Amino acid sequence: MASLSKFEEMLKTNEVYFFDTTDFEEIIHYYLDNGNTSMAKKAVFLALDQHPDSVDIKLIQAEIMVFEDKLTDARSLLDGLLAVYPYHEEVYIQIANLLSKEDKHKESIAYLKRAKEYTDDLADVSVLLGMEYLYLDDYVKSRAHFSVCLDLDIEDYQALYNIIYCFEMESAHYEAISFLEDYIDKNPYCEVAWHQLGRQYFVLKDYKMALRAFDYAVIIDENFIGGYIEKAKTLEKLDRFDDAIDSYKITLSLDDPTAYAYLQIGECYKNKNNATKAIYYYKKALHEDPLLDKGWFLLSVLCHEEKTYDKALHYLNKAIALDEGNVVYWRACAEINLQLNFLEEATEAFERVIELDDSGIEVWILLADAWLSAQDLHRSLNVLIRAKKQHHNCAEIEYRLGCLFLMTSKNKEGYLHLRNALSLDYEYHQVVKTLYTQVFEDEKVKRMVLNCLKN
Repeated sequence: MASLSKFEEMLKTNEVYFFDTTDFEEIIHYYLDNGNTSMAKKAVFLALDQHPDSVDIKLIQAEIMVFEDKLTDARSLLDGLLAVYPYHEEVYIQIANLLSKEDKHKESIAYLKRAKEYTDDLADVSVLLGMEYLYLDDYVKSRAHFSVCLDLDIEDYQALYNIIYCFEMESAHYEAISFLEDYIDKNPYCEVAWHQLGRQYFVLKDYKMALRAFDYAVIIDENFIGGYIEKAKTLEKLDRFDDAIDSYKITLSLDDPTAYAYLQIGECYKNKNNATKAIYYYKKALHEDPLLDKGWFLLSVLCHEEKTYDKALHYLNKAIALDEGNVVYWRACAEINLQLNFLEEATEAFERVIELDDSGIEVWILLADAWLSAQDLHRSLNVLIRAKKQHHNCAEIEYRLGCLFLMTSKNKEGYLHLRNALSLDYEYHQVVKTLYTQVFEDEKVKRMVLNCLKN
């Protein structure tokens, strides 16, 4: 850019060169686009020195002020410009942007409507109006303004995306389908529209229609990676795993390999009961992205299913290190440690599961039983007392409380809980009997069970 070179030479030599406003605008926007706000501000200062009445330069100055959160100064400048240029749409747009930044979206809309009266670029103002209504969660009005953009330019795909987003936020998938079908009638070779149509059918679990739409998308654009990805996901839902693998592999040939594609290919092979190839592709995914915790987890799951518990635990620990707040990982960790008879580690993992708000009955029972296996009756009892506070009248908890109280010589409490447990679920005593054999050999307990059966 000749004007830029000339401008930077002027700064180096301290000489004064003349630039027209168009040159200054290009120079300022160059610096702003490259993140050099300091140089942009210097260019604005020199531009106003040469063109003190330029509204366009002052508008850029206001834009920089808004960017730097100098909102009061920006509003003062813009109000001054509005008084002098009451029909200048860009002044209204700048004030609207400032108000939007202050979360005053209704006021922003009012200024944008004024800008709409004076603008020659209806699409630009309509986009801004659409976005302001989005902030207000008014999807109907937002959609209407984005539709204006699409009417003006049928290939305005950003407007199309925004319209579909509005439908999705209202869960209006059937309406989205109707809209897209009308659009496709006007623009039948639009791969974006076919892709969006497929996504709506996918959400509605109409996988055959989704596949049809994605097929059209990739026929129109053979290099449409997003289309192949969605097609592959749909083929998985239809249990057509070989075809899904082929579709994922096409994406690998079109662009740099992605961990996601490798991972999904691995999942397809797992669903085909081909563990060897599943592991191969999981590892390829992790080669692309070693920080992909889901990849380590899926490796662990496969090893768990293959009963190679040491490997399963190794991979799972890597997943947990990457996402320590994932309750699913901790639950799996507890269960694998149980398989390995690492009871202390298992109980620690179950406690972590409970801390992460997964405190269903099954978790409490597994934790209590783990402490029982470790022959720590008091800790097992303590777990069950905590569990009872969340789960009242639960037979699984009552039976265990009864047995543990009897085993720790608290007979009164023990018999009370056992009687309550038998009344809640008589049949379940057969399950608990295998865990607490000595309790069910007690004569009083035998009579309780027999009496409950008779009643």
